[in-house]
Amino acid sequence: MIYFDHAATTYIRTEVIDDMSQVMKTCYGNPSSTHAAGRDAKNLIELSRKQIAKLVHAQAKEIMFTSGGTESNNWIIQQAVNKLGIERIITSKIEHHAVLYPIQHLERTKNIQVEYVNINADGQIDYDHLIKILPADKKTLVSLMAVNNETGAISDVKKIAEACQSHHALFHSDMVQAIGKYPINLSDLGVDFATASGHKFHGPKGIGLVYVNQKHQLGAYILGGEQEKGQRAGTEGTHQIVGMAKALELSLAHLDEEKHTIEEIKSYAINRLKDIFPELRINAPIQHSAYNILNVGFNLSPDQSNMLLFHLDLKGISVSRGSACQSGSAKPSHVLSEFLLDDHLNQANMRLSFAHSNTKAEIDCLVNALETLKG
Repeated sequence: MIYFDHAATTYIRTEVIDDMSQVMKTCYGNPSSTHAAGRDAKNLIELSRKQIAKLVHAQAKEIMFTSGGTESNNWIIQQAVNKLGIERIITSKIEHHAVLYPIQHLERTKNIQVEYVNINADGQIDYDHLIKILPADKKTLVSLMAVNNETGAISDVKKIAEACQSHHALFHSDMVQAIGKYPINLSDLGVDFATASGHKFHGPKGIGLVYVNQKHQLGAYILGGEQEKGQRAGTEGTHQIVGMAKALELSLAHLDEEKHTIEEIKSYAINRLKDIFPELRINAPIQHSAYNILNVGFNLSPDQSNMLLFHLDLKGISVSRGSACQSGSAKPSHVLSEFLLDDHLNQANMRLSFAHSNTKAEIDCLVNALETLKG
């Protein structure tokens, strides 16, 4: 199998599996138990919390564990309204649905005012429009992602944070596609809230985190116990937390060399795809897009376009049209729909997302498969 869908999920590194296996074999106590087995598990969790905090330049007390990015985003957005008194939310229509859906829910059920930042023709947020709509007499939360999961478009998080601070707005950034892929200094960026998910950087699924700046207290989102300082009830998955910490450590330790490898693969993919599709369109500003994500559009007949993913899958090649969470939908990508012209939106659009394990030979296989589809 050739796998070009690492923005959906990544394989778990061998070292991560080894550490998780060791925890499952030897440290099975409930972290909330006061006996030795429980204390051993709790110690591993707190060591992992400190390790992650150091890697993202935060304080350990600002990091809390969740089941993943979706829960983390829901927690921040809903508790910002319920606990912090947010009356207005500014976001964009190209956010992940784990952000858009809870915001729309709050708009319906809590009468929260929602405003959307304009999106430029290259798929990036319009910073001038954000500045224009920020001023208000209502307590405001801005929720904008750091790296778009479908196009790879990168937002200037620090610039947004500074604008929010100058207008006394809180800022939440979905960093699921950024943490583990870039060196992140949360203290320097000035965000109030951030989220990450372990399986996006070669860690296990089912584990994520929220960063809550120490200035804020979100309050409990899940009730039933005193875990996570009373903020999030439920027995912690010690092995998953250890695995996420190890995965983040390794991803950042090998970042420079792996980033270089991926950049070469991405550049090679663009050149080889242009060999067979001279009109190839890159659905993101290439100078401001993630090094590991490539979203392209090209001309195929409607029938060929409809068969694209199925055809590649039969050849053993895994790609996507966008978010895996929406893979069963027949609708065009909600992200691409915001900035592509209708003619381009109706063309074949494909997301390739790479890891350091991919090779140029795999790109050649992809191109050969597309040539047979094109006919």
